[in-house]
Amino acid sequence: MTRAQRLFGFLVLGQAAHSLEEWAFRLWDSLPPARLISAALSDDLERGFIIFNVSIFVFGVWCFFWPVRRGWPSAPAFMWGWAIVEIANGFVHPGWSLIQGGYTPGTVTAFLVGPLGFLLARELRRRDRRMAGAGAVSGVDQRSVDRS
Repeated sequence: MTRAQRLFGFLVLGQAAHSLEEWAFRLWDSLPPARLISAALSDDLERGFIIFNVSIFVFGVWCFFWPVRRGWPSAPAFMWGWAIVEIANGFVHPGWSLIQGGYTPGTVTAFLVGPLGFLLARELRRRDRRMAGAGAVSGVDQRSVDRS
């Protein structure tokens, strides 16, 4: 398994921890976008929040075991998407806490997923540079593609 694949797996697990923190401290009560998404999925905001976050986790697991682990050409796009979202999480949650004047749900684990997202992005950039020098498809580890 490549470093990028391992980092992606840790990022998905980090997101699971992040979602649990947000659920345990009821993010949907304090962050309007979380309330809006939760309400769109269920009249019960907690249930809507759970549906959304379990879906995110299941999608992450699918991304890890299929496109990422198998080296699909789409794998870099999935990994970049996750990296960008988690880097944003690393800034948005602490920023929201500053605006609110205290802790808001998700802030503690934002300090996990943000740096993991940054490390994944850095690794993907390194791989892109190596692959470009070797004439390979951007971000795809040709060894993984050959094994599929």
